[in-house]
Amino acid sequence: MPKDTTGDEAVSRFVERFAAEMTAAGMQRMASRVFAALLASETASMTSAELADRLRISPAAVSGAIRYLSQVGMVSRERDPGTRRERYVLHNELWYETFTRRDQTLTRWEKVLDEGAATLGTDNAAGRRIAETAEFFTFLHGEMAGIMERWRAHKETQDAP
Repeated sequence: MPKDTTGDEAVSRFVERFAAEMTAAGMQRMASRVFAALLASETASMTSAELADRLRISPAAVSGAIRYLSQVGMVSRERDPGTRRERYVLHNELWYETFTRRDQTLTRWEKVLDEGAATLGTDNAAGRRIAETAEFFTFLHGEMAGIMERWRAHKETQDAP
């Protein structure tokens, strides 16, 4: 009996559409495709061979995409028990972790920008621009903390029996 591929085709369309959106936002194209495929998989994990087959790409393309996604903390590698085969896995609470790391980046940027504003002074255009940028990141950092707290509270109400 022929396999029903309607579901597979719909998933493939979603993967390519979401990957295109992430690519448009600045993520590497192949990393976007691999990430979207993992996101759309039932277990949020796949092997290199499974990713290559699903996306019709080479193992080298999978490797490069996984390297990037690992560096930015979006996936991790795990060994399949009893084998030498690696499985690539999305982190639990992926978006929360991603934005928490982004929050840490904002803190570092704020510090450097504050130092830059102090060095240049605010009596010139460059110093004022840097000070305003620092102020924006300070504001954003404060807002992100509130957003993350509200997300946690929201998740607790959703996860409650």
